[in-house]
Amino acid sequence: MSEVLLDPVAIARGLRRVAGEIAEHGGVRDLALIGIRRGGEPIAPRLAALLGELEGEVPPVGSVDITLYRDDAATALPNPKIGPSHIPFSVDGKRIVLVDDVISTGRTIRAAVDAVLDYGRPRRIELCVLVDRGGRELPIHPDYTVRRVDVAPDASIDVTLTNDELWARVVGASDTETSQ
Repeated sequence: MSEVLLDPVAIARGLRRVAGEIAEHGGVRDLALIGIRRGGEPIAPRLAALLGELEGEVPPVGSVDITLYRDDAATALPNPKIGPSHIPFSVDGKRIVLVDDVISTGRTIRAAVDAVLDYGRPRRIELCVLVDRGGRELPIHPDYTVRRVDVAPDASIDVTLTNDELWARVVGASDTETSQ
């Protein structure tokens, strides 16, 4: 079973709202966005473009691979596919917004924070996610969220890029409640 959670129009509307919130909390001066591979990579440049429309300046965008920073790397990934991180700017003193598609346990975000800190000392790290599905195991919560959804523990949320359009679907859900 698959249920559309966010279609491209809803995602665009939500990202525009979130861009406004990010701009309200400090503008784009000293701001940089870092998409977490792979889920946050297609979202971060879209968000940067929206911020550019609002603020007249597009913040720099990078990406970070967290494979080697995962706390389960030794057991869960016998043959990990490690991709490059690409952060073409100094993170020192910057307000960094980590961008990901879905947050659940918080472990991916913890790994991303560790990876970013290896690049320097940001002034602040914030988190923006497309979907917050709950289920935290760590005390990590997004600063900016497009949609909050409660799904069954056995369900997954798939965010896909098709023909340059983002879609978010709940897969295998027996019971879903959404809020914003």
